[in-house]
Amino acid sequence: MGVPVSRPIADFLPTISIKAKDFAAEMTNVNVQQKDLYGEGQISKEHIENNKAVRQIMIQRGIIPENLPPAEDVKKVERRLASEEKKALINKTKKKS
Repeated sequence: MGVPVSRPIADFLPTISIKAKDFAAEMTNVNVQQKDLYGEGQISKEHIENNKAVRQIMIQRGIIPENLPPAEDVKKVERRLASEEKKALINKTKKKS
């Protein structure tokens, strides 16, 4: 995926990968309640199965997670947003003057 070894892969996940993980987690939440699952073992097994199912549907639709290009570095996005917010505040202050 081209992620630096010293950085978490999550900082570079494409949006579809984030949504897939979120979808699998929500499936787990629903099934924990509907199936009345208790304990780490049952819930963990359910979560793993849901992640496998979501991965399979992605692959069936031609989306191979390992082949997706990395998304923009989250740290770069955070720095850019902070810079843009700072510029917006400066511009707002100038307009009030």
